[in-house]
Amino acid sequence: MRIAMVSEHASPLAVLGGPDAGGQNVYVAQVSRALAARGHTVTVYTRRDAADLPERVAFAPGVTVEHVLAGPPEPLPKDELYPCMPAFGARLARAWAAAPPDVAHAHFWMSGLAALAGARGLDVPVVQTYHALGTVKRRHQGAADTSPAERIDAERRIARECARVLATCSDEVDELGAMGVPPGRTSVVPCGVDTAEFSPEVRAATTVPRGQPYRLLAAGRLVPRKGFDLAVRALADVPGAELLVAGGPPESLLDADPEARRLRALARELGVADRVRLLGAVGHEHMPGLIRSADLMLATPVYEPFGIVPLEAMACGVPVVATGVGGQLDSVADRVTGRLVPPGDAAALARAVGGLLTSEQVRLAYGTAGRRRVEARFSWSRVADGTEQVYNQVTARHRVPTGVVR
Repeated sequence: MRIAMVSEHASPLAVLGGPDAGGQNVYVAQVSRALAARGHTVTVYTRRDAADLPERVAFAPGVTVEHVLAGPPEPLPKDELYPCMPAFGARLARAWAAAPPDVAHAHFWMSGLAALAGARGLDVPVVQTYHALGTVKRRHQGAADTSPAERIDAERRIARECARVLATCSDEVDELGAMGVPPGRTSVVPCGVDTAEFSPEVRAATTVPRGQPYRLLAAGRLVPRKGFDLAVRALADVPGAELLVAGGPPESLLDADPEARRLRALARELGVADRVRLLGAVGHEHMPGLIRSADLMLATPVYEPFGIVPLEAMACGVPVVATGVGGQLDSVADRVTGRLVPPGDAAALARAVGGLLTSEQVRLAYGTAGRRRVEARFSWSRVADGTEQVYNQVTARHRVPTGVVR
C-alpha cells in the first residue's frame, strides 16, 4: 500500500522538546516506521522550514520525508501556518495527480485541510487524526488561545469530508460527538511507545545525581498546559523528594524561557527551590535511563490529547501519577499502574505521591503492571495493527465499525 502521511508542522526529523515538537512528531515517525516494516511504502509530507533542507530525505527503510514549500522556508509557530495551507494542498495535488497514494493520513487539523485539497478529484481516501482539538484548547486557554479563528469550523468540515476520523482515545470520541461528529465516523487507535527502547532493563544509567531519597520526574514541552507548576506545588507537601523537569530549550537557555522563569519563581516562593531542577532539553537517547532513575513519573497537564510520557514510564516499569484528563484516562489504570488525580488539585497530587513513596512494594507492583499493560495495548506494533485495519477498510470502501480498534 502507498501511504501518504501529511504532517504540516510536525516532522519526524525534528528535534523534540521545542514548543511545536512533541508527541505528534513521535507518532508520525513511529507509525511510519512500523507500517513500512510491514511492506508498505510511506511518504511523509511536512512543511519546509529551512531553505537548505533537501527536497527528499530517506528517513527509514520504506519511509521518505518530503519537504513541501508552502510559505517562507523558515521556522514559524504552528498557529501561524494556516495561510500556508492552500499552497501546501496545491503541492500535494500536483504530486498526487502524477502518483496518487492509496490512502492519505492527515495529522493535525491544518494537515487535514491540505490533504483534502490534495486528494480532491483523485478518489484518495483521507484518514484524519487531530492530535488536539480546537474546542478543548479554547475551553482551557480562553483568551490565551492563539489558534486561528477558523480552526473549530475547519475541524468540523474535515470530519464531514474525510473517510475516517482516527481518534487516539475515548475522551476524544466524546469531544468529537459534542462537535456533531457521529461516533460511527470515528475509530480509536491509541498512541504507542517503543517497548524495546523504553524498558525496565538498565542499559545506561542517568548522569543526573540524586539529591534526595526520592526522585519525582516530569517531562514534556515547557509550556503552561503541561501543568509542571502543579508538581512544584505538590512537592511542598512531599518531604524528602526532589523534582526533575525534563523539556524545553537547552539548560543553558532556560534563564530566557518564560515558563522556566515562572516555575523557578514558584519554587522559590514555596521554599522548594533546592529540590526542583529544570534539566532543559534531554536527548531522546537519554530519556529511558532518566525515567528508570525515578521513583515516580508525574504527568500533570491541565489537558492532554493523549500523552506519550506516561506510556514511556510504564514501559520502563515506573509507576505514574497523572491528572485524569484526555488520553491519560485510557493509558493509566488507577490503582493498577499508578494513580489518577483531579487536574489542578495539588493537595490530591501530594497525597497520591506521598502514599506511593511510603510503599516500595506497591510501586513495584504498579511498575510491573504498567509494563504488562504497555506490551498488551500500546506497542507501536499494536498501533500499526489498528491503523492498518482502518486503512484497509477505507480503501475497500467498507463501513468501519465504531469503537476501539484492537
